[in-house]
Amino acid sequence: MRRRKTTMSFDPQAVRAFEHAGWQQAAAHYTKTFARATRGFIGDLLDAARVRAGTHVLDLACGPGEVAAAAAAARALPVGLDFSPAMIAVARAGHPGIRFEEGDAEALPFAGGLFDAVVANFGVHHVPEPIRALCEAHRVLRPGGRVAFTAWTAPAENIAWRILYDAISAHGDLAASDAPPPGGSLRQSEDLLRILSDAGFTDTEARRVWGEWRFPAAGDLLEGFRRGTVRTAALIDAQPDPALPQIEAAIARSVAAYRCADGFAVPITAILGSGVRG
Repeated sequence: MRRRKTTMSFDPQAVRAFEHAGWQQAAAHYTKTFARATRGFIGDLLDAARVRAGTHVLDLACGPGEVAAAAAAARALPVGLDFSPAMIAVARAGHPGIRFEEGDAEALPFAGGLFDAVVANFGVHHVPEPIRALCEAHRVLRPGGRVAFTAWTAPAENIAWRILYDAISAHGDLAASDAPPPGGSLRQSEDLLRILSDAGFTDTEARRVWGEWRFPAAGDLLEGFRRGTVRTAALIDAQPDPALPQIEAAIARSVAAYRCADGFAVPITAILGSGVRG
């Protein structure tokens, strides 16, 4: 039976519980699935925050720790933080030389002025109240410190999401998920500039950055969304069982246009926001 999304008011605690449960489940699969999409933006993210040797940097919503690991490789001094114990366990196992802490992005367990940079790779838009998270980032930064974070552009501009949503629209139910409304829509440069300014940052910038989601098999795009995300995974899992084979087949047909020598390379687009603590 198809489930219809009911109208819900925004509830931060419901968003937090939904996201926490989802990331606890995704942690074991993320590195081999959706991280194929996110890791290509790490270099741009660290550059925007001016992370270099000796930089004390907080990797906010660190997930399995790939941003912190890249910062450490640049001889920076990273600390990773995530609210998911399962993600923290994956990060610690994969990068035993880096400090990872469990904690809330909206109430950071760090003293003020402790970091030179705060970065978040596709994490801020998962927080129930993104402005609160950026206010906390502002607090733990030293004067002149930089924040940088990425968010996905709207599905209409992002080929991987458009492929998925077109397949669901044609063969499933785009209204099937009963996920709670998110804390904020960060789909345009103006959205990132607004919350950066509201959190007190100056010299703000938001620009588009481009990458590729590379994977070996056509089915990996759907699998990546289903095993390595939360809100999109909830939409996929809510689809009627008879529709899933048709959705999978439609995705495979669309993905074929992006075949390359070692599988598939689907263009993806993000917005990179940054600012300075005055």
